[in-house]
Amino acid sequence: MENVYIGVDLGGTNLRVGIVDQKGQLLKVKQIPTDAETGYESIIKRMIALIKDVKKAYSAVSVGIGSPGPLNPFDGIVVAPPNLPGWKDVPIASIVQEDLGIPVFLVNDADAAALGEAMFGSGRERSSSFYITVSTGIGGGYVQNNRLIQGEHGYSAEIGNMIIKPGGMRHANMNAGSLESLASGTSIAREGQARIGLSGGAEEVFQLAQEGNEEALRIIDEAIDALAIGIANLAHSVDPAVFILGGGVMQAKEMILPLIREKVDQYVYEGLRGKIKIEPAQLNDKAGIVGAAMHGRQKVEEQ
Repeated sequence: MENVYIGVDLGGTNLRVGIVDQKGQLLKVKQIPTDAETGYESIIKRMIALIKDVKKAYSAVSVGIGSPGPLNPFDGIVVAPPNLPGWKDVPIASIVQEDLGIPVFLVNDADAAALGEAMFGSGRERSSSFYITVSTGIGGGYVQNNRLIQGEHGYSAEIGNMIIKPGGMRHANMNAGSLESLASGTSIAREGQARIGLSGGAEEVFQLAQEGNEEALRIIDEAIDALAIGIANLAHSVDPAVFILGGGVMQAKEMILPLIREKVDQYVYEGLRGKIKIEPAQLNDKAGIVGAAMHGRQKVEEQ
């Protein structure tokens, strides 16, 4: 029987568990509501039950759990995610491993998606890739030669907190003027509410922009400009072979990708202009599960 790997995508809204083969194919996936308000003990109990359910008839080698940060991936501890109330220094990897009896590893959810895209999506056959998710928040993950670069403390590629506009808007526990406070779906929705009087999310701002509304166009332009500055900073820092953009905001990729590419060129050295590859994600909602599973596989192979 072929060895397979379990990937878990722990989100504030949904909990997803999948079986992934050695070629990165998602063989089976199941999803249930996270019900974040029920607390970590209930969520982990239901996670374990879901893992046992999906791995029937499979020889699972390991489990990789992708979770929102902050977290300690080396010790398998979820520190205190804003969208998972009541989670404080929860040793999720050891809890799940003790019940299942197979190795369990924790990874930042953006890092998991970055690894999935690097191995089987828009970054495949590239020497390096930097994945950026632009959704409710902004996260990132940097991969070289199909290996995550997590940093000494596990905080590598936490680009949402990168300061773009000193003294600017503050969002959640981020720095004032952070990338997340200026370019996330949340920030776009906030500007739409304040400046146009909208009541919906970022998608409503994009819709108005596509219809030619001048204020909506300005909001989108400002957000893309902030994102372009962030990408330019990263290009000058790590110079990846490709930037991969994912997340809910990328549903409007036909509109924003050309603008991002144009603006990035304005902020980089002349020698980099026209050379920076910026591509949309390919795996979309599969990336987190696939990447978490592959992270678990790699950690087992390293042992």
